[in-house]
Amino acid sequence: MATLLSPREILEILVAFPTVSRDSNLDLIAWVEGYLAAHGIVSTRVPNADGTKSALYAQGGGNVAGGVILSGHTDVVPVDGQTWASDPFQVTERDGKLFGRGCVDMKGFDAIAIWACVEAHRRGTARPVQLALSYDEEVGVIGCAEMIAHMRANLPHAAAAIIGEPSMMEVVTGHKGGGGYDVHVRGFEIHSSLMHQGVNAIMEGARLIGWVNDRNAELAAATPSPQAAIFEPPFTTIHVGLIEGGSAHNITALDCKFAVSFRCVPDDPMPDWADRLHAEAARIEAQMQEIRPSARVSLTEQFMVPPLQPEENGAAEQLARKLTGDNGTHVVSYGTEAGHFQLHGVSAVVCGPGSISQAHQPDEYITISEFQKGQAFAENLLSHLDQ
Repeated sequence: MATLLSPREILEILVAFPTVSRDSNLDLIAWVEGYLAAHGIVSTRVPNADGTKSALYAQGGGNVAGGVILSGHTDVVPVDGQTWASDPFQVTERDGKLFGRGCVDMKGFDAIAIWACVEAHRRGTARPVQLALSYDEEVGVIGCAEMIAHMRANLPHAAAAIIGEPSMMEVVTGHKGGGGYDVHVRGFEIHSSLMHQGVNAIMEGARLIGWVNDRNAELAAATPSPQAAIFEPPFTTIHVGLIEGGSAHNITALDCKFAVSFRCVPDDPMPDWADRLHAEAARIEAQMQEIRPSARVSLTEQFMVPPLQPEENGAAEQLARKLTGDNGTHVVSYGTEAGHFQLHGVSAVVCGPGSISQAHQPDEYITISEFQKGQAFAENLLSHLDQ
């Protein structure tokens, strides 16, 4: 008989896989696949283009419509440069807390979801738990869209999706969307004493960053819409957090590279901002090319995250409130996979154990009490699915 593991035991195994987003997650996926198979559950991989990473989905319980998806990501952020009191890839218990990279974001929920899927199969719940594990969430919520489409095509349609990002088990019904672009400004090198004959990629890139600053000022000064007003901050934001370029102080910079990212309130569509960014880049490029025709501004889309729109009488919200008892109004300014589920026609909310304030931190932890709340939520869900 296959060994049954507790959520805590599963968490310890998951954390031991160093699934930093820059690396493969295939060892973790193989373990989950094997564990589910040992309990009679068939799972399906949905790999990325080069096969170095994979999403995975599975179903436990009745093969009927009306089940619930438990969704989590398998990747974690790096520990480089962080000082940890214990091994970040080993769960360590101290003072009522479980420390380890991913304990709260979000292998804690993943462990509970894997456990719940196996339990649904063992108990034969009338409606299923559908497990959804993705990759590359931390670098732009990249690895879930194809998996969701695959699930919709191959599994009975679920009534709701619970995305278990840490929310202290509060029911989050809305979040911002957004997108990210890599910007490459290509100039023309010349001695800086003759800079009027060259094109300084850094200074031209600064024009686009100045445009970002001006838009942020406009957005902050505008009166927020009723939907935007519930967010913090109550407006779309545009950010540049990484830049590099140039070779010497007395040479006009040949290259400048930076990233522009957007966090859009749900009623301020990201596609509109993409159009505005492209238009401004084209305007700057035209001015550069008046001096040197070879100069250019290139934009490469890195990610696009749909917002989670609050749903009127949404099935996921009603279910999560029933299981948690939470009746508050909660939205967040970061993006999750919930928007992708909603875009594919699945009612979705964010609700998971632990605090987002611990995510990405050195000595990341989830309190044991929060972890237990997550398991109690899963127990309540299993009972609900058998009604």
